[in-house]
Amino acid sequence: MKTTLEIPDAIFRRAKSVAAERGIPLREFVSEAVREKLAVAAKTAEKPWMKHLGQLKHLHKETMRINRLIEKDSERIDPEMWSDSGH
Repeated sequence: MKTTLEIPDAIFRRAKSVAAERGIPLREFVSEAVREKLAVAAKTAEKPWMKHLGQLKHLHKETMRINRLIEKDSERIDPEMWSDSGH
């Protein structure tokens, strides 16, 4: 089927370049890309939580910092917990 698509210039040039590097026509490259995108969408539909995978990646450093603080704090001995008066 023939159709007309509006693709931003930078994406078009990159797609055309990659297709040429692979030695395939642009239409085949675009068809392959759409097929892959549809396959991912189908898998995500089976597992709705997958669409959120990696969404909190930007918080990784903060999570590590908090975990270090918790670990450091849990190494301390709380005298009230170990005294007889606490029972």
